[in-house]
Amino acid sequence: MERKGTTQRPSGLGEDSIRSYRTKRRRCLVIGALLLAAILLLLVAFVGMGAMNLGFAETWDILLGKITGDAGRLAAHGANEVAVVWEIRLPRILCGILVGMGLSVAGVIFQSLLRNPLADPYTLGVSTGAAFGASLAILLALTAGIVVSTTAMAFLFAFLTLVVVILISKKGGGIASSNLIIAGIIVSAILSSGLSFMKMVAGEDVSAIVFWLMGSLASREWGDVAIVAPVVLLGSLIAFGFAGDLNVMVLGDKSARNLGVNTGRIRLLYLILGSCITAACVAVSGIIGFVGLVVPHMLRFWLTSDNRLLLPLSGLLGGLLLSVADNATRLLSVSEVPVGVLTTLIGGPFFIYVFIKRRGGQGVF
Repeated sequence: MERKGTTQRPSGLGEDSIRSYRTKRRRCLVIGALLLAAILLLLVAFVGMGAMNLGFAETWDILLGKITGDAGRLAAHGANEVAVVWEIRLPRILCGILVGMGLSVAGVIFQSLLRNPLADPYTLGVSTGAAFGASLAILLALTAGIVVSTTAMAFLFAFLTLVVVILISKKGGGIASSNLIIAGIIVSAILSSGLSFMKMVAGEDVSAIVFWLMGSLASREWGDVAIVAPVVLLGSLIAFGFAGDLNVMVLGDKSARNLGVNTGRIRLLYLILGSCITAACVAVSGIIGFVGLVVPHMLRFWLTSDNRLLLPLSGLLGGLLLSVADNATRLLSVSEVPVGVLTTLIGGPFFIYVFIKRRGGQGVF
C-alpha cells in the first residue's frame, strides 16, 4: 500500500506547534499508562467480587498460580474458589475489556473514515447482520432442534452484511462515505425486518432472542475470549500501524490522494478491519450500543484528534468503561441487567449532546 508522504512534517509547521504536539503526546502517554494500570488493578479486584468474596491478595495468588502452573500455590485455596476465579469470573471480565476495546477502536475507525462524529461501529449495518445471524441460530435451535453456534452465525452474517454493503456502494457510484452510509441503512432496514419476522415466529420463546439483542456478557467462557481476543488485538494493531494514513483520509479523498495515499485501498482496509472487530464483539456480547460513539468522541474533544494517539487511548478507555459497567450490573443489581441496556441509558443523552453541538456547526472534523 502506498503510504508516501504520510509521515513527513508539514512545511508550515512551526517550532511552537511541534512543541505543543510533543506536550500533547506526552500527556496522552501518561493518561494511557494510567488507564492500563487501572484496567489491570480493577481486573484483579473485580475477579474477587461477587457472591463469593475474595480478598485482593487471595485473588492475585490464585491468578498467579494458574498463570505459572504452580500447583502448590493453588493447593492453598479451595477448588471452588479457583473455579470461580478462573473459569467463571475471569473470562467474563476479559470479554468485557476486549469488547469495550474493540467497539471503541472500531468507533475511531468509522468516525474518521466516514468523517462523521455520529458514526459508530454499527453505522454500516454490521451489527444488524450479526444480530440476524445469532437470532437465526437461536430460532433454529428452538423450532427445528438444529444446533448451530450462535457466535459463528453472528460473525458469518456480519461479514456477509459488509460484503453486500460494499457491493451496493460500488454499484451506486463508488465506495464513498455517503454511499456506504446509505447502503448500510438500506441493508439494516431489510435485516431488521427479518429480525422482526423471526421474533414473531419464535412465539413464546422470543425472550431468548430479545435477551441476546439486549447485549450481555453473562456466562462468557474461555472459548468466547479465544474468539474476540485475536480479532480485536490484531485488528487494533493493524489499525494503529496505518493510523497516519487514516489521519490523511480525514482531509478528504482529493487531499489524501495528493499526499500519496491510495484512498481506495486504505478505505477498504479500514472497512474490513472495523467491521471484523465489530463482528467479533457483537458475536460474543450481543448488541452493546454507544460505547463506540461516546468514547472516541469524548477523547477527541478533550485530548487529541490524532488517530496515532486516539486509537490506543480509545481502546484502553473503552475496555475500562465497559468492564466497569458490566461489573456494576453484576454486583449492584439483584436481577442482573444486561449491560447493553445500561450503556444505552448512559449513551443516549450523550448522543443528543453530540447532535446538538454538530447542528450548531461545531463539528469535530
